[in-house]
Parts: sequence; structure tokens; C-alpha cells
Amino acid sequence: MKKLAALIFLMLTAFHPLKAQGKPNVVFILADDLGYGDAGAYGQKLIRTPNIDQLAENGMLFTQFYAGTSVCAPSRSSLMTGQHTGHTPIRGNYEINPEGQRPLPDSTITIAKIFKKAGYTTGDFGKWGLGFAGSFGDPLNQGFDRFYGYNCQRQSHNYFPEHLWDNTQKVILANDLVKLKEYAPDLIQKQALNFIEVNKAKPFFLYLSYTLPHAGLQLPVGNEDFEQYKKTFNEQPKPIKKEWDGNGYQPQAYPHAAYAAMVTTLDTYVGQVVAKLKALGLDKNTLIVFTSDNGPHREGGNDPGFFNSSGGFKGIKRSLYEGGIREPMIVYWPGKIGKGKRTQQTGAFWDFLPTFAELVQQPVPVYTDGISILPTLLSKGKQQQHEFLYWEFHEDGGRQAIRKGKWKAVKNKADTEASKWELYNLETDPQESHDLAAQKPILIRQLEEIAHQSHRPSDVPEWNFKRN
Repeated sequence: MKKLAALIFLMLTAFHPLKAQGKPNVVFILADDLGYGDAGAYGQKLIRTPNIDQLAENGMLFTQFYAGTSVCAPSRSSLMTGQHTGHTPIRGNYEINPEGQRPLPDSTITIAKIFKKAGYTTGDFGKWGLGFAGSFGDPLNQGFDRFYGYNCQRQSHNYFPEHLWDNTQKVILANDLVKLKEYAPDLIQKQALNFIEVNKAKPFFLYLSYTLPHAGLQLPVGNEDFEQYKKTFNEQPKPIKKEWDGNGYQPQAYPHAAYAAMVTTLDTYVGQVVAKLKALGLDKNTLIVFTSDNGPHREGGNDPGFFNSSGGFKGIKRSLYEGGIREPMIVYWPGKIGKGKRTQQTGAFWDFLPTFAELVQQPVPVYTDGISILPTLLSKGKQQQHEFLYWEFHEDGGRQAIRKGKWKAVKNKADTEASKWELYNLETDPQESHDLAAQKPILIRQLEEIAHQSHRPSDVPEWNFKRN
């Protein structure tokens, strides 16, 4: 029997679509607070994103892909663990003083750990936010061989920080409130490009958890895109009432130009990564994913309405309407994914863990709410579909949302007795303008039961719904 089982395994792996070329590199680019409509490939008219648009032109663009939820830490936890926000360990922005957030448990299985088990070198460059330095949640304890950037997402609100982390070493920077010399995104990008160079001869998983274009709206002195956008928008400076004391977001006199320049800077980084892969001859054996952790923000003076950052959808960051959680998602892989592909395959962050596990021929060693979307990416085999998608949000009285087929249910102020489910038909009303809950009481009861079953109690009281 053992010989027969071994023979069957060899036959199955022999026909794996990626077997012939060996282990592909994976570069996962995660923008921070970039809206569905902020890239040209998704309809943006005011901001230049030529490199992101080129990924879409030469790869596959998803129109119905979702983040883990509508704020940073829980969305990233969902991404790393393959579990929606009713199951994933981190379900809110739980701050730890003086630096960091509540850590992922030691037992957590992450995407990075799966890649490591498959023989990959792993690196995260950017923002972590899932465990303070030295904790169980430290990226070095969650499957990453190399980390450079902000451990703490709260500190990443300043692009000219006092320090960054290089693995376990605190790197002190020449910045203070007067001298904003070292722009963290540039430092992080330099280290990320070096990671590709150093690991060019072996398979790697590179997680580019960029902080752009999250507030504050900051750029280095002399940024050409910033100066050009000021002229393009004919933007007049807003008065700065008082000098920045380091608390909150640094005030920005030209918020429209600054946000646009930050998005274009992000796009420039994407172009540099692609160029580096091509220069090293790695591009044809590298799968690139580009997406964002949640919808666009209205912080630090940003104006998402000016850019139509939500792409015509209702809601922004912290909302569970489409604008808060539906994200740009592009996958590029020359020779494996056809050019100019568009798909309506419905998916979410928790799909990446099973997708990557299948990609690198590893078993899924943990419960996941996701499904592999590799059949969609490679246009091979039958694509499994979600029965439903589920989200939680634990601020402002709590929020829940469910998508089941064409139906989307949303509950705001979920912890109050007066809270009621709203219901929208996304096929006919993607802007979620017409609440049909009163017309579909049976469907509402069915969706409410899904929500009840989807919430696993958390040991953090504020991550539980009082009425669940």
C-alpha cells in the first residue's frame, strides 16, 4: 500500500503545472490604504501609475477581490493566516506601548512559514504591525528570514522616523522634528532591492508591505512628482495653524499633490522591482501580486473624493461597504498568466495561503477559510467557489458584513440593540444604494446565521460582539 501511495503521489506531482520550471519566486506587493480606484488600471484619471498599469496590461486584473477587513492589522493577519476576521487571531489595531501591536500567537501558521518549509528564503520589507520586536509575533518568529522597516504600524504614520528595524537591530536615523533627512520608504526600498540581488540564485518569497500612501502625507524635499502635481492641480496651500510637535500626522499644505505623489512614488517602486527582476533574468520565473490592505483613508488632510479613490463604490477605510474592502488586485507572471486578462472571480485575502501552498506543492497545515485561486491564475482546472465571504470590524460600535453570491449584507453598530442588517444586490446595485432587507426577511435570517457561525470567540473582549 505504501508503494502504491508513493506512486500515486509521484504521478500527481509529475503533472503539476509548475513542475517543469522549478520553484517560482513570489513577490507580494501590499499597498497601504490604496483605494480600488487609485490606479489607472482601475479608472484613476488624475494620478500617474504607469508601472502598476503595465502589470495589469501584461497580467490578470481582478474586479471582485477583497481585503481581510477595512483597517491594517486585522487585514494583514487575515492575509498571513488564511483566515477571515471572525477566525484570525488579530482582529483589531490593538496597541502595545511603547512600540508595537498585539502579537500573533507562537503557534500561528503563516504564509511565510509555508514558503520556508518549501525551501524558500523569505523577507518582509515595510510595515509589520502583528507583534512587537522580540515577541511571538515578531516577523522573524513568523516565518521571515529577513525584516527591514517599521515593526509598529503606529510609528509608520511618520515617514521620517527616529528609527527602523533591521531584523533585531534598531537602526537609528538622522531625523527629528526639524531635520527630516532620511525618508523611510526609500531606505526600505533599497533594502528590498538588495534582497532580490542577494537571493537571485535561490527561490524567495518577498513581501513588500509598503507604507505608501497611508497618512501622514509626507515626501522628501525636492520630490519632482510632488512639485508637478501642485502645478497640475493648481493647488493653493492650506494654512498650517501650528508647528508639528510629532504627535498625530504632520500637517500638509498641499494634500492633493502630496497624496498623488505618494501613489506615484509607490508606482515607481513597483517599476524598480520589475526592472530588477528583469535585469537578473528572474522575471519569467517570478509571480508578482499587487493589492492593498483596505480602502482609501481620510486622514492627515487627505481627500479621497477628489480622486474618486473608492472607484465609485460606497465607503472608505473603516467601512465594510465595498469602498472599504474591495481592492485592486493584479497578478503578473510572464508566460504563465496571459496578457490583459480580467476576471470576476470573487476572492479575499484568506485565499492567498491555500493558493501559495498549492503553488509550492505544500499541504495546508492549518484551518483556512480560503480557497486556492491557482486554477483561475493559470487558466487550468476547475476553480472552486466560495459559499460566502465574511468580515468583522471592531471599532465604532462594531461592524459585520457577508457576501453570498450577488448578495451583500452589512450591519453597522453591531453591538447595539437597534442595529439591523442592510442588504444589497451587488449585480444590480454595486454602489449599495438600495437596501432590500425589508423585502428579503428569509435571506436576512440565513445570512445572520452565517454571521453567528462565522464568529469564533476571541480572548480579547473588545473583539467579540455583545449581541452575537
